[in-house]
Amino acid sequence: MTESLNQEPKKTAQTHPENPWLEIAKTIITAAFLAFGIRTFVAEARYIPSSSMEPTLEINDRLIIEKISYHFREPERGDVVVFSPTEKLKEQHFNEAFIKRVIGLPGETVAVRNGRVYVNDRPLAENYIAEKPKYNYGPRKVPPGQYLVLGDNRNNSYDSHYWGFVPKENIIGRAVVRFWPFNRLGGIDPEPIYSLEGK
Repeated sequence: MTESLNQEPKKTAQTHPENPWLEIAKTIITAAFLAFGIRTFVAEARYIPSSSMEPTLEINDRLIIEKISYHFREPERGDVVVFSPTEKLKEQHFNEAFIKRVIGLPGETVAVRNGRVYVNDRPLAENYIAEKPKYNYGPRKVPPGQYLVLGDNRNNSYDSHYWGFVPKENIIGRAVVRFWPFNRLGGIDPEPIYSLEGK
């Protein structure tokens, strides 16, 4: 729509250019705030420092950990989770986060015998482990609100069969995507590879 010829032209307000250093500071503060918010509440990158999750995750793999889904659902068997050290682990001077696979859910009874993991006396089908476990464990009942977690490299993993269960509030998030190295780019578990036999 064009202006009428007899209409007075609008007066434009004079603006003063803003200090470029102030603009840069605002941009940096905004970016830092967004990065902090995303890392705290949505997702973050992590790397794998040990062999405890081989062959699924190898040393120096880089992962994206999502932090949203457990606000809407409970952790499920087979989820690969990152969690802060439990009280027992803190007593042993562990301060860094751990990454393991959820095996036992609250209320379930877990045992390891004859190279197999049993949940409520049913063997767990696992084609993701490095080798069959060479130890016996349990049976132990998982307390309410806690989880039993094991490393996929069963015989070289410091996990629940040593130090106990992980409270849900310790779980930081779920590993969903590997973004490094590029030749192994993709989802952590592209297919469902765990189930209770006979279920």
